[in-house]
Amino acid sequence: MKWVISSWILLIACTVRGQARTDSLLAALTNAIEKAPAHDAEKLKTIQRLQTQLHTDTTHDPETLFRLYKDLYDEYRIFHYDSAYSYAEKMQDIALRTGRRQLITEARLNLCFILLSSGLFRETYDSLRITAIKEEPDSLKAVYYTLMGRYYYDLANYDYDGAYHSQLYDIKGNGYMDSALAFYPPSSFEYIYYSGLRDFKSNRTDQAAVFFEKLLNSHRLTDHQLALTTSTLSGIYQQKGQTGKAIDLMIQAALADIRSSTKETFAIFNLADLLYKNGDVRHASLFIESAIANAEFYGARQRKVQVSSILSLIEGEKINAVESERRLLIRYSVVVTLLLLVLVALIVIIRRQVRQLKKAQQMITEAHEVQRQINEKLEEANKIKEEYIGYFFSLDSEFFVKLERLKRTLDQKIAERKWEDVRFIVGNIQLKKEKEELLKSFDTVFLRIFPDFVDKFNSLFKDDDRIHLKENELLNIDLRIFALIRMGITDNDKIAQILGYSVNTIYTYKTRIKNRSIVPNDEFEARIKSI
Repeated sequence: MKWVISSWILLIACTVRGQARTDSLLAALTNAIEKAPAHDAEKLKTIQRLQTQLHTDTTHDPETLFRLYKDLYDEYRIFHYDSAYSYAEKMQDIALRTGRRQLITEARLNLCFILLSSGLFRETYDSLRITAIKEEPDSLKAVYYTLMGRYYYDLANYDYDGAYHSQLYDIKGNGYMDSALAFYPPSSFEYIYYSGLRDFKSNRTDQAAVFFEKLLNSHRLTDHQLALTTSTLSGIYQQKGQTGKAIDLMIQAALADIRSSTKETFAIFNLADLLYKNGDVRHASLFIESAIANAEFYGARQRKVQVSSILSLIEGEKINAVESERRLLIRYSVVVTLLLLVLVALIVIIRRQVRQLKKAQQMITEAHEVQRQINEKLEEANKIKEEYIGYFFSLDSEFFVKLERLKRTLDQKIAERKWEDVRFIVGNIQLKKEKEELLKSFDTVFLRIFPDFVDKFNSLFKDDDRIHLKENELLNIDLRIFALIRMGITDNDKIAQILGYSVNTIYTYKTRIKNRSIVPNDEFEARIKSI
């Protein structure tokens, strides 16, 4: 019995100490986020020094110029995508002018790293596929095979299907990683880290953890290496279900990223996801905002889309928390109101006749019914709001990606003075198709909220007058008009604007439909709103 009590006391003490450590790390990370601009300023000083060296001396030979571009690329590659891409291209131009095979390969591998970091998988593979690595030195072979391994690992994560394709991609990635390890010195960080990563991708988590723990115990890691090691080890503990340990390691990774001004990072995003799933919405919201700021600063669109994917969930959880508090206050107010009514009823019982008491009871019953109806409407409104918040974030994210892609293409064509290409691109913007996709998205979301709308709508007509949708058609113009009315949009001008018709056309559709209904015209819209 004493042994059991001692065990429980020890377990509780460990839990309290673990939570205290996590709270301390969270406070440190919150403070570090506020001081991140100071680290970025140091990074920019280093970049400015290199740029000054580049521009003050115009007599650099091609190889020296190549190395200066390489230094600037190294500073930018996990800091700012566009700048890193620009210097990678300049390295490639210099290498091609010199005709030196090794420089050409080195420049191409640097460009591949940036393409892979931005999620441009096809471009990465095409560039790596045409790279002749056989005659290159071991250092470049190690980088080449590492990039191939990372390409398949990232592809497995992006195209995750749980069983088939992802497993095949991970197997291919492991094969290339085996090749890469043959060219790294056994004592190097890269050899130990990628050995652990290979075992992790092969589901040998215990064996993988040994490699990462060895790196952490070496005390020779840079901040960027520390971030890579702790974030990957955190993934292992997540798989083991040790969430507390995983969170602590991911916080350490995020702290290291801030110290090294790393913007191309997933550590703080993964941390926000972990905290959100663990119920810590406050810190999750703070860290996802920092992750979005990093993605915006780095500039690769794939990162922006990936990071924004969880934002709506966290914001929705915050809204739910506010709504829960509001509902709690409503419950308290209802309880207080009922108590007051009960008090009034008791006074009426004492001072007045039984008839007045029955009248008060009837009033209470009616008040309950009104309150019930109000609660039902509030619940329905909340459901609609939550569905359309998600729909808005999804649509906004897709539109932002399209707009960014169009802007980048037009900027490039204008810079190259390819006016015919610009006119061709503008001429091929299919506004009608975009409008149709928007309406189709509306149909999908609306029917998710009101799945029986079409059947209940048709119940208001005779068999011959009911609407029969075409194959793969969710809603037609008749149904969309009254779907918008069911959503609370009753103004003909607004309906016409949304659906792209004239006000007269909308009025004609509504009149024609009401005239065919078995319900009186002046009651038809009320029946629609009651669905």
